[in-house]
Amino acid sequence: MNVRALIAEDEPILALTLKKHLEKLWPELQIIALAENGPEAVQLTLEHQPHILFLDIRMPGKTGLEVAEELAEEWQDQTTFPRIVFVTAYDEFAVQAFEHSASDYVLKPVSEERLSRTVSRLQKQLSAESSSDQNTENAISTGTPALDNLITQLQSLLPSGQLQGLAAATKSTEPLRVIRAAVGNNIRMIPVEDVLYFEATDKYINVVTREHESLIRSSLRDLLPQLDTSLFWQIHRSTVVNIREVSLAQRDEAGKITLRLRNSEAKLPVSRVYAHLFRQM
Repeated sequence: MNVRALIAEDEPILALTLKKHLEKLWPELQIIALAENGPEAVQLTLEHQPHILFLDIRMPGKTGLEVAEELAEEWQDQTTFPRIVFVTAYDEFAVQAFEHSASDYVLKPVSEERLSRTVSRLQKQLSAESSSDQNTENAISTGTPALDNLITQLQSLLPSGQLQGLAAATKSTEPLRVIRAAVGNNIRMIPVEDVLYFEATDKYINVVTREHESLIRSSLRDLLPQLDTSLFWQIHRSTVVNIREVSLAQRDEAGKITLRLRNSEAKLPVSRVYAHLFRQM
C-alpha cells in the first residue's frame, strides 16, 4: 500500500524528530513534504493530497484548527480527505477535547511509544479500507468518511472556545457594543447591532452595514471572543453574520447553503463546518 503523509510543524527540530520516529515505526510510509506554517500546510496538502496529515495545533499564520477548517472547505468531494493527527503541547483543555474527538492526537515532545499506537491505528484503518475493495488504490481514493469525521469534530471544538482562541485575547466579560473604524482622518462609530456581517481579508476585517463598508485592522480570531454569540454566528472561516439579518438559507442541489439577508443583495456562502447551524428545527 502506497501511503503518503505530510508533516506540518513550525519547529524544525520537532518536525525532523517526528519524521525520524515515523521512518522507524513505519518504513513504508512516504513523508512527501514538511510544512513550516499554517498557510503552507494548506497549500501543500491541497497540492499533494496525502493520506495522512500530522498537524501541529500552534503554528504561525494559521492554527492547526484553522488549517483543518480551510481544508474541509476547499477539499474536492471526489477524493478522500486525509486522516489528521493533531500534534499539541500538553494542555488540559486541548487533551480533554481531543480525547472525545474522531481524530487522533499526539503530545509534544512526541514519544515513540505513543506514536507507535497512532501508527498502528492508522495502519488498521487503511488496511480495513483496502480489504473492502480488491483495488487498493481505489479503496484509498474514494469516499469521504475522514472528512465527515473532521467536520463533526470541528463542530464540537470550534464553538467551544477551548481551542479556537489559542492566540486570541481573553474573552471580555461584556460583549463589544461599538466598532471604531478609521475613515481617512475620521473615526466612524458603528453600533455592533447595525453590522450585517464581518468579512475577513488578509490583514483586515470588512465591517458591512446597510449604509457603508469599513475596514478595521484586526482578525476574526481576535474579534470573535468579543461578540455576542447569540447575535453573531460564524458561517465560514472568513465570515460572521448578524443572524437577525438573515431572511433565508438556500440549499442547492449539491447541498451547499447560501444565506440571503434582509433588504440586501448580499449572498453569503456557508461552509461545510457550519452547515449544521441551518438544519430545519
